Amino acid sequence: MDSARSVLGYETTGCGRQIDMRRRLRIVHVITRLINGGADENTVHACNWAAQGGHDVVLLHGETVQPKIMAKVDPRVKLIGVPGLTRSISPVSDVRALFALIRRFRALKADIVHTHTSKAGILGRFAAWAAGVPAIVHGVHIVPFVNVGVAERFTYLALEKLAAPVTNAFISVSAGIRDLCLSAGMGRPDKHYVVHSGFDLDRFRNAVPPDDWRELLRLTPDAPRPPVLLMMAAFEPRKRHREFLDVFEKVEVRLPDAVLVLAGDGPLRSAIESRAKCLGLERQVVFTGYRDDPERLIALADLCLLCSMREGLPRVVMQYLAGGKPCVACDLPGLREVLRPGINGVITPTHDLAAMADAIAALLEDRERLTCLAQGAAATDLSNWDARLMGKRIDAIYRKVLDQHRANKGASTRRPVRNIALPR
Repeated sequence: MDSARSVLGYETTGCGRQIDMRRRLRIVHVITRLINGGADENTVHACNWAAQGGHDVVLLHGETVQPKIMAKVDPRVKLIGVPGLTRSISPVSDVRALFALIRRFRALKADIVHTHTSKAGILGRFAAWAAGVPAIVHGVHIVPFVNVGVAERFTYLALEKLAAPVTNAFISVSAGIRDLCLSAGMGRPDKHYVVHSGFDLDRFRNAVPPDDWRELLRLTPDAPRPPVLLMMAAFEPRKRHREFLDVFEKVEVRLPDAVLVLAGDGPLRSAIESRAKCLGLERQVVFTGYRDDPERLIALADLCLLCSMREGLPRVVMQYLAGGKPCVACDLPGLREVLRPGINGVITPTHDLAAMADAIAALLEDRERLTCLAQGAAATDLSNWDARLMGKRIDAIYRKVLDQHRANKGASTRRPVRNIALPR
């Protein structure tokens, strides 16, 4: 008998396999790529938590990976690359990846498949359904049909609606994202849950600036400390680094000594560096590349930024606030759950980066207001973003979904749990 692992009892799957739910579960996560982004780190946290709790965890990933995030994966988590699983739409590669996933799920005898991000979510859920996986969970880190073209919106909505009936649970990173999914007709309300993307809060609350901060900002030994702006984001189109540099002159004119620190890496980094040179911003803009000490960069900053046009509820905003730094961000679904204008930051219109630049300059010129917002940031209740709580809530959802599956199969007289309370 091949066993899975939890604490609920026994059931028989559609393949005739009996699951001992008092033991460990075999959980398979699927993500398109593993880079240093919020969704990727969220996935790694979820994998590590389950593995540390005694579950058998496998992480299937696409062809794009970065060694630094791979190194963060717990050694107990098995990493497997999936041929053809890429972020961009490619019919030939997508069909190849779909069949590769079906074979993997069958070979692994997965009890739960938990998919992440849009592309892996579509292919992974259909593959899990075809393989007869008992429980299929989809993590919604970003809504792919917001702030995109008409054709792209139609395609994603159509595919999401097709995948919804085979999805046992949706886990959104914010209430705003959940509400957008429901309004678009993606699944029933009782299948949707909100679990905030957790991280180590204490690491950010107790951080100090890097020891080499003067060298980082390219300052001479006797130069005064300038106002420091920080944006931590992968260099990809939806983060809008280039567009922000094009309006940064509004800040530079009013505060010529201000330094903008852009932390992160990605496919557009070299192009953004070239753009900064073309605009004559070599002195004002610092590119740090990937850093494994983001909390220390936040401790160095006076004001933190995010100008993405499409996100879920970006965990980096919570990291800014945990570090006691106010944030100026473009309006995003779910953002107002934690970023409160006039209390701990400023929210500007999504399609008006010039307004964002004006707001940044105004804040840096008003040190008293900036200090008040910093105090508000430090006082923000971020307990829902504790990494341990995230793991407990996801585990509770897994247990509920498996209990419902068992009840639906009629393998037990146990009454299904219909309104499970997530851990607080």
